[in-house]
Amino acid sequence: MTNVILTGDRPTGKLHLGHFVGSLRNRVRMQADPDNDLYIMVADQQALTDNARNPKKVQDSILQVALDYLAVGIDPAKTTLFIQSQIPQLPELTLYFLNLVTTSRLKRNPTVKSEIQQKDFKSSIPAGFFIYPVSQAADIAAFKASHVPVGDDQKPMIEQTREIVRDFNSTYQTDVLVEPDIVLPPKGQGRLVGIDGSGKMSKSLGNGIYLSDSEDEIQKKVMSMYTDPDHIHVEDPGKVEGNVVFTYLDVFAQDKDKVQDLKDHYRAGGLGDVKLKRYLNEVLQAQLKPIRDRRQELEANLDYVYSILKDGSQAAEKIASQTLDQVKEAMGINYF
Repeated sequence: MTNVILTGDRPTGKLHLGHFVGSLRNRVRMQADPDNDLYIMVADQQALTDNARNPKKVQDSILQVALDYLAVGIDPAKTTLFIQSQIPQLPELTLYFLNLVTTSRLKRNPTVKSEIQQKDFKSSIPAGFFIYPVSQAADIAAFKASHVPVGDDQKPMIEQTREIVRDFNSTYQTDVLVEPDIVLPPKGQGRLVGIDGSGKMSKSLGNGIYLSDSEDEIQKKVMSMYTDPDHIHVEDPGKVEGNVVFTYLDVFAQDKDKVQDLKDHYRAGGLGDVKLKRYLNEVLQAQLKPIRDRRQELEANLDYVYSILKDGSQAAEKIASQTLDQVKEAMGINYF
């Protein structure tokens, strides 16, 4: 049985190592499985819910996100890569779903509550942002996704999608829509802490290493990484826990024995932060060079990149159109 998988990103800037660890490399693995039918959405409409007055930010980021996708190994021959706004069936399906959801239910969604607080909307919450759990449900339902990979913080969103699908099928006495299963990141492959150690890697916090960063930019960021503030002298014993350099080495270094030796040495004293960071820099440069090189090749042929987005969007629209026809038939509004 084929697994229909829908995932994607808001285009609000280039993608970074946090995206790579949290989702991108897993998508490359998923597309290699012939039992998976993978859809990746560039969620520009969702990005516009809190960037409506700065649409150029979203427009420019669509291409950047697509370049990052292709550079890490997303294969358009195996994966349908599309732009959300080019699928007109999605907002229509959202409208039908909105009639099944109360405003009080939307207010109770923990993810929405958290993001409203983070963005400091206070009472000036854009209506489009407030209802985006319903829009997301429409995205998932339109492609009859059986599996949706998300981070832990997005679990309430998928739970609400499941509610909406159940309610729709029950209200209209149909089984046309599929109730999706949530797919959480494998243990140890969740969010990547930012280079400043203050929290997750984030575009808004400016604490990320981007897939498109130059060799010099990567080195500069690595050398500025947060370590152990009490490790003042080389001979001092240092803390491994909470040390961002070791966090990254655990994730990216292939030689786990060497990483363990470095941890033991650091804890005992006699290992300086500079030497440790130089090793991490070597590890990250080796990981990111082929991605950066491929990205530069793609930047020299943007017509090819746009053709992938166009072809993928046209293919996605066909699927969404079929689902919408079935939805309208179930609702009894296919009048002609």
